Amino acid sequence: MINGIIVIDKAAGMTSGDVVYHLRKLLHQRKIGHAGTLDPEVTGVLPVAVGQATKLIDLMHERPKAYQGSGMFGLATDSYDLEGKTTAEAKLAKPFSQEEIQEGMNSFLGEITQVPPIYSAVKVNGKRLYEYAREGIEVKRPERQVTISKYELVGEPTFDQAAGRENFDYEITCSKGTYVRSLVNDLGEKLGVPAVMTKLRRTASSGFDLSQAVTLEELADHLDQLDQYVQPIDAFFQDYPSYDINDSEWKQIQNGAWISLPINASKVALRYNKKVKAIYRAKGKKFCPDLMLLSNE
Repeated sequence: MINGIIVIDKAAGMTSGDVVYHLRKLLHQRKIGHAGTLDPEVTGVLPVAVGQATKLIDLMHERPKAYQGSGMFGLATDSYDLEGKTTAEAKLAKPFSQEEIQEGMNSFLGEITQVPPIYSAVKVNGKRLYEYAREGIEVKRPERQVTISKYELVGEPTFDQAAGRENFDYEITCSKGTYVRSLVNDLGEKLGVPAVMTKLRRTASSGFDLSQAVTLEELADHLDQLDQYVQPIDAFFQDYPSYDINDSEWKQIQNGAWISLPINASKVALRYNKKVKAIYRAKGKKFCPDLMLLSNE
């Protein structure tokens, strides 16, 4: 039984659900779930929780995500990427300068209100937006608050004089629920031209990055070395204050008891036999259970 997080470098053309399906077959384990859906054409970091680690999925969603991508001025689509139908075209007479693009990007920093693309998995009245779109039904898209902590131009944009289109690369760090496709589309609106996302790769999510990621093919070829690809549950809580409990306290923890701890923190990772067994949170003068991981070995 595996208990931990496998950081998959998802290939283009696969859904996040496909990744979970393949891992279940590969690992012969049912209790598997991913944290943070990636669209099929988007590649990169997809953290997958296995065994006891599935209890962490809600917490994994809360951590920031980072992306590297490309966009193009001069074209817009209904899906905000190249998969959709063209909704607007406009030849640029001259390219935007790096300063103009970056200034536009800066306007999206901080907490902003986003409207998801019509081709997205957001549910309205129990039905996903892309289902309404495919049926040609207009529906009010729900607004959401997201936080953008980084939106930066990378390198020098390239301008195709004949086509009147300008391509640019960017890096983004953002909160959960952010639609990067929308950020590219909205940047175009800010600058007064159509814009579309042309490529996207997630470089970090849930506290993990590409340096820890493995493709499904690599994993399948190295099942005899599986341990080196599994991030232990404890790695997720490395920034939490920790406390090593004794045998007596361990018995109390197993029963979900409230305990007193000589530590000043809002949350603490309780360790027994060098493994995190529970996350406790401060409640008055004592600590009470917040997340139980008793089978973490």
